Amino acid sequence: MPSVMPKIGALGKILGPRGLMPNPKTGTVTMEVGKAVQEVKAGKIDFKVDKYGIIHTGVARVSFENQKISDNANEVLSTILKLKPTAAKGTYVKSVTISSTMSPGVKIDPKSISK
Repeated sequence: MPSVMPKIGALGKILGPRGLMPNPKTGTVTMEVGKAVQEVKAGKIDFKVDKYGIIHTGVARVSFENQKISDNANEVLSTILKLKPTAAKGTYVKSVTISSTMSPGVKIDPKSISK
């Protein structure tokens, strides 16, 4: 809630670099806490784009089944393709790489992504 943010501000040095700091832009600071929790449980996709146009997002956890990981990855990729601006010309997705947190990435053929 916004009223608690001044108290959490002291934790900014710890939470900020880890990407855990609440932010009104991402919907983590709101007066409607119940609605925000429902959105997350319903499968709200949250991704970050760096200045080079690379999209970073979590797809699954180690405990997930293979089919669930595949379904989640396909859903993220289809969402990204749906968000493609109409003015964008040429190849929108140039490469796709998936990896766990501390392992080398595995390249995926962008043409194999269902549109």
